[in-house]
Amino acid sequence: MRFLYRLTLLAPLFLSACGYNQLQSEDEAVKASWSEVLNQYQRRADLVPNLVNTVKGYADHEKEVLTQVTEARAKVGKIEANADLLSKPEVFKQFQAAQGDLSSALSKLMVVSENYPQLKADTLFRDLQAQLEGTENRITVARNRYIETIKVYNILVRSFPSNLTAKLFGLEIRPNFAVENEAAISTPPTVDFGHPAPTH
Repeated sequence: MRFLYRLTLLAPLFLSACGYNQLQSEDEAVKASWSEVLNQYQRRADLVPNLVNTVKGYADHEKEVLTQVTEARAKVGKIEANADLLSKPEVFKQFQAAQGDLSSALSKLMVVSENYPQLKADTLFRDLQAQLEGTENRITVARNRYIETIKVYNILVRSFPSNLTAKLFGLEIRPNFAVENEAAISTPPTVDFGHPAPTH
């Protein structure tokens, strides 16, 4: 009985020494930063229908580009994006690829829009453009925070002796954003049409 009592008293010290508390703290930090990434991606996805409809009003014959944006958004919507995604590297890659396709499609849409002065002058379009620009910046910030958070977490999961504790509690390395060029994560698509964006 005394042995169990002493073991109960020593357990918190043992877990703390083996990095349990820090692992839990970093795991929560990863989930929080990932949640912010998802929030900003959802914010962008919510802008797409209005953006497409506004462009369509002035450039309906640009069907290929409009279709690409719509399909890219639909592809993003098919992936169930939540914290569970972090334990499924393959699904994470699909999610990242789908978001990349949407970024590419939106960039093409913005380039096409340059050819339509009336569209560029449209108040709703200018507002949507400013919202998109702001959202792309927020996505960049959220992704960078996630990258830094996941770096700390993954090092902890791989380091001794916390790696033993991680294995004991089923905590594994989480996926990170893969980029060909580090600058890519800090440079949002250009959506400026040569006019100052509204200040918020």
